[in-house]
Amino acid sequence: MKTTLRWSATASLALALVVTAPAVAEAKPTTVERNGNTTTTARTSDGRAITNAAIAKEVAAFWTPERMASAVDLDIAKRPGATESTNRAPKPDGPAGTVAPLAPSVASGDDVSIQLNESAVVGKVYFTMPGGGTASCSASAVASGKRRLVMTAGHCVHQGSGGQWYSNWQFVPRYRDGVRPFGTFVAYQLTARTAWINNSSYDEDMGIAIMHNGGNWGLKVVDTVGGHGLRWNWGYNISLMTALGYPSNLGGGESQYYCQSGTWYAGGQQIRMWCNMTYGSSGGPWLQEYNDQNGLGYVNSVVSHGDNPGNGQFDGPYFDNDIKSLYDFAEGLSPA
Repeated sequence: MKTTLRWSATASLALALVVTAPAVAEAKPTTVERNGNTTTTARTSDGRAITNAAIAKEVAAFWTPERMASAVDLDIAKRPGATESTNRAPKPDGPAGTVAPLAPSVASGDDVSIQLNESAVVGKVYFTMPGGGTASCSASAVASGKRRLVMTAGHCVHQGSGGQWYSNWQFVPRYRDGVRPFGTFVAYQLTARTAWINNSSYDEDMGIAIMHNGGNWGLKVVDTVGGHGLRWNWGYNISLMTALGYPSNLGGGESQYYCQSGTWYAGGQQIRMWCNMTYGSSGGPWLQEYNDQNGLGYVNSVVSHGDNPGNGQFDGPYFDNDIKSLYDFAEGLSPA
């Protein structure tokens, strides 16, 4: 079993891994900001934009089983200097909204039955850190008209205040013990809330990646595995939420686990639930109405952080108009 580490200066000194040429990961990609959202073209760690299928295939080939196994599970500990609102009232900021889940459009040929703690829509993400070393988080595909979106935490696409975007960003739906049943999908573009990028705001710890075609059939990610629905402005107190992710403290981050709990107000623009998942579950979805027969539900938050990971609870950003803004922003940037 691989050793699980919190991301630290020691971990960042791990072998710098690049796709081809010598790393120039310190170069900052061009970013664009609009309506509180920021985006960048996804890049290899040697600085090339991943704008075509050939480079996307190089990134997928880069992620060998050995490199995936050695990736550090990104921590969910509360970070020094991270911010949160002190004057936010615990109530929605607009009417409740919903995007319906989508089933895959093709038969996968995958004969492993759905289980409560294992959805084909949920997977692991792998990326290269600025300065070298590799890390992983959790994420899930989300339904949209263009069928290319993968949702995760902001800290799983960008380091936050004073930091940079990650590179070689790849999503592996329903990864399990080294097996990639649907293949892999490489990011075309990364998006996050500007408040996370500039201020490491936990209230805005949200990220969405736009994916190239990929997987075993060369299709869009949602066509391949389906996509969770999305809900926003549904209130802080939800009677039952299901969180899914790849925690290193349960199964060594090699398979999905789940927890279920009601949610409550955690301060700022955040919600809290009971759960004992720790490092590696960052970015995993919090789902309303999770259906363990088809592996679909409605994303209503993502795993962000915990004051004391493993103490039985963690926090996520409350999904209000901000997540809908980021979702619309990413969908608008997506190719047809």
